[in-house]
Amino acid sequence: MTTAWTKTDWRTRERIQMPVYNDPTALAEAEACLSRFPPLVFAGEARALKAKLAQAVRGEAFLLQGGDCAESFGEFGADILRDTYKVMLQMAVVLTYGAKVPVIKVGRVAGQMAKPRSAPTEVIDGVELPSYRGDIINGFEFTEDARIPDPNRMLQAYTQAAASLNLLRAFSMGGFADIHRVHEWNLGFTSTEGATQKYAELAVRISDALDFMTAAGVSSDTTSELHTVDFYTSHEALLLEYEEALCRVDSTTGKWLAGSGHMIWIGDRTRQPDGAHVEFAKGVQNPIGIKCGPSIPTGDLKRLIEILNPDNDPGRITLISRFGAGKAGEHLPRLTSAVEEEGFNVVWSCDPMHGNTIKSSTGYKTRQFKDILREVQEFFAIHKAEGTIPGGVHFEMTGKDVTECTGGIRAVTDEDLSSRYHTACDPRLNASQALELAFLVAEELEKRAATRCRAG
Repeated sequence: MTTAWTKTDWRTRERIQMPVYNDPTALAEAEACLSRFPPLVFAGEARALKAKLAQAVRGEAFLLQGGDCAESFGEFGADILRDTYKVMLQMAVVLTYGAKVPVIKVGRVAGQMAKPRSAPTEVIDGVELPSYRGDIINGFEFTEDARIPDPNRMLQAYTQAAASLNLLRAFSMGGFADIHRVHEWNLGFTSTEGATQKYAELAVRISDALDFMTAAGVSSDTTSELHTVDFYTSHEALLLEYEEALCRVDSTTGKWLAGSGHMIWIGDRTRQPDGAHVEFAKGVQNPIGIKCGPSIPTGDLKRLIEILNPDNDPGRITLISRFGAGKAGEHLPRLTSAVEEEGFNVVWSCDPMHGNTIKSSTGYKTRQFKDILREVQEFFAIHKAEGTIPGGVHFEMTGKDVTECTGGIRAVTDEDLSSRYHTACDPRLNASQALELAFLVAEELEKRAATRCRAG
């Protein structure tokens, strides 16, 4: 991080996946308004997250990152936010027991409103219009007016993010996240039709552990960690006008902070080492994620880490692999080898969603639960073989009972997709699928924890 860096430096670099606003005056006014607003998150919170991620680098913590594909203005409300947060807590309890280490809870929330697209335009019934790029940029409706980028949408995005953070902080500190309450929800899941015996057995073991802790005098009444949680926000820092406007100098350290979220990441389409997004991210002190797809050269990965983390600080960089089921073996070992050669301190996280998107027989974009699980299993197996640490998972999910991904214990089929297909962009795991995946990931974590114990 260089003291000569300024938050406007990205404007001299190549812009990728960003909109062109037709009204420069309206854009300047929106940016000026945002720059007067308080930051959404604070430097102390970002530093606390970085310290926790440093533990994940060493295998002493595990990262659970999850939430919406793209938050929308229309599908927003307290109940929707509560239900997704609830599932994240349920997943975290199961993963904590499996990993035997703390689970870092990071939501794709309160800022995940801009999306990269594979093409600048789309055609429906012979009509071609600009692609939908997320509610912070333009509208989902397939009309000429809706698809025009509107800078005032950044102000609405800020308001929604601020409201989301306010509610999440209340949930985290107000008793909603009590571990006994969360485990009761998990017991309800394991009793549903289709849940396997091994899920019930794991839930019983968690119950026994909680009962033992209570008998030993460790309860929610005596230990705040069982009654409250630390919950952090993250998003892809795609719309740099928004990011710049919320960038602030930390008064305690003099370093810059991306005030839009605790953690930001650079997408697989915008990770050019000389590009605008990398230029912006290198100057802020937040933890940074880098999405790593099949096309990333090892040389580029090394250069990105050197640019973004010149001091090799643990917890600064999370590498989020996204290859697709059956493809991780071709790409992940070369990346882990490159990182090990340089001695880089990174968290390795698995995004099993983005490489597994297909078109269903009914025409809907979907993902199959079995493919998602397979990529996660391959991720753990490769790290075991390479002697590196699998540090986290990254899911697109919702607390709603949607039918967007097929499979899972409720056996969503291609024919079911049309009944509750609500996503504005990519298909998400529903609450049941997300929690089932947590139980299956916990099995992998238990194996790893047992190996560590034997080695110790």
